[in-house]
Amino acid sequence: MAFAIKTEISDSRAKAFAFKAQKTMYGGKLIAAGDIVFLFASENEGGNGLIARAIVTAAEAVPRKAGIARQTPRVSIEVRRTALANRPLGRDQLKRFKDWDDGRPETELNFKFYRQATNKIVGITDETAAFLARFF
Repeated sequence: MAFAIKTEISDSRAKAFAFKAQKTMYGGKLIAAGDIVFLFASENEGGNGLIARAIVTAAEAVPRKAGIARQTPRVSIEVRRTALANRPLGRDQLKRFKDWDDGRPETELNFKFYRQATNKIVGITDETAAFLARFF
């Protein structure tokens, strides 16, 4: 399984990144060392969407806080960049894909990242990973 993360990224050309206590949804909590992850610089923090492909070098679940019934699982990850995106893909390119049942990779990304616009790590299908691979 491949993953994607949308979060604040201050240096899009860095060779390595560390993301602490990231919210996970749609299987994102299963991310582990060795997995492929596509990095999206969050537009909420001034980013431009897809910037890089990386390999996870470390992943650790963040312990849940005692006394809180409903908590979104969080994970801290470290990644090493393997490629930079050579064309844009972000909210502007994905917002027209709103037919949640059409099975398109663009729709999956729009649904998982922008329907609820919080930053997060998400699991993505093999088809969506293949679609994203064409941006490198």
